[in-house]
Amino acid sequence: MSGILYIISAPSGSGKSTLVNELRSIVPNLDFSISYTTRPPRGSEQNGREYYFVTRPEFERMIAEDKFLEYAEVFGHYYGTARRFLDEAKASGKDLLLDIDVQGAEQVRKKVPDAVSIFVMPPNKEILERRLRRRSQTEKMDPKVIERRLENAEKEIVNYKKYGYILVNTILERAVDELKAIVLSERTRRSGKTLTAEDQELARIAEGCLLARSHDKVQPVLQSFRTNL
Repeated sequence: MSGILYIISAPSGSGKSTLVNELRSIVPNLDFSISYTTRPPRGSEQNGREYYFVTRPEFERMIAEDKFLEYAEVFGHYYGTARRFLDEAKASGKDLLLDIDVQGAEQVRKKVPDAVSIFVMPPNKEILERRLRRRSQTEKMDPKVIERRLENAEKEIVNYKKYGYILVNTILERAVDELKAIVLSERTRRSGKTLTAEDQELARIAEGCLLARSHDKVQPVLQSFRTNL
């Protein structure tokens, strides 16, 4: 079965981009959607690689023509995921992975109810802050941006119950294995084929990441943010 839509969300600094890149290198037939935005390119960013950079009138025309699965305005700029990527993936016999925030994920789930949703958490607030500060040295990030991202992380994390699977990115290799298991086991489950021993092992790993089984690993993360939801 092709055309499965995978949604992955995470607070900035949780290691989501690294996980996505690793997943795409080891799982075949998985397309990745590049977002559209009205903000100008930064540094070495190229059109069609990090984002599709368009004008505000062009983006609003696409909204009017219902060409987005989801979109939002953030800090004065639009960001959105075009429907065409899912159509193209289905037509080519592939699945599609969306890297989007919790607001966008909610919009997509309404339009594609059978989408597989995955939320990635940092091990705790202290490690997240350390990762963001390390990144800030490379990107020359304003300290105020770090504080804003930490505040946003707390707001985003409380939405974890809206996702089907939860990953806590403590050890990268393990998180990659779990993400791979989720994607492949969902493919197998929806195909209806008889499970091999390997399929059963992947299903076991994926089931351990289900929201219903994630309470014990999620609570320490929430407590580090002083969030008990």
